[in-house]
Amino acid sequence: MTPQPAASAGRAARTPAAAPGPSAAAPGTPTAPAAGARRRPVQQRSQERYERLLDACAGLLDEVGTAGLTTKEVALRAEVPIGTLYQFFAGKEGLLAALAERNLARFLDGLAARVAAAGPGAPSVAAFTEHAVDEFVAMKRAVPGFGHLDFGLVDTVPAEVDDLHLLDAELDNNAAVAARLRAIGGDLFAAPGYAVALRVAMECADAVLKLAFRADPAGDPALVAECKRLLHRYLADPPPAG
Repeated sequence: MTPQPAASAGRAARTPAAAPGPSAAAPGTPTAPAAGARRRPVQQRSQERYERLLDACAGLLDEVGTAGLTTKEVALRAEVPIGTLYQFFAGKEGLLAALAERNLARFLDGLAARVAAAGPGAPSVAAFTEHAVDEFVAMKRAVPGFGHLDFGLVDTVPAEVDDLHLLDAELDNNAAVAARLRAIGGDLFAAPGYAVALRVAMECADAVLKLAFRADPAGDPALVAECKRLLHRYLADPPPAG
């Protein structure tokens, strides 16, 4: 089985042990409101405003960081009434959570595209993890706001924000990402032990890649390579079931 589309992976965040079947939705298509959104807009005008708010949030994160971010400034930057912002998001945490969810959807789409570009057939675990690291590093270098908020906050966390659960009310951010990676990996991570192993791998990769971008704004190449080597070796053999 080749990796499943990101839309299938999104539904797996609350059921990390389940391997989903193919989805009829296009990759990255939301099937429900994002974790931080009060509602998902349906009309085109509302969708455009929703995306402008997330774009404004990302741009402001690069300019003022998480501590300086306010819903008022986001609405002003997006040229959207503050009341409209609160129709979509309960507040700052909801806005950040929706942006983290969008970042994850784009990451999963980018990962799926890299796997598809590599040719037919299922990738090896080593190839899959290499594609995942490469896509994350590429987004870190190019996507607005991603240096401050990828799938969770990289900066100091404001007191009013529950950073551990931006993506899922029950799973912490890394566990939610691990569940989605396992879902789109299909048979590649079907062994029961991968449910825990991928979570451990996410924690390790998160720490090493944070170090890589602290050492070099573009990501220290030696540390990025070490992250790949760590993941290759740790995930090379199916882990024993817990």
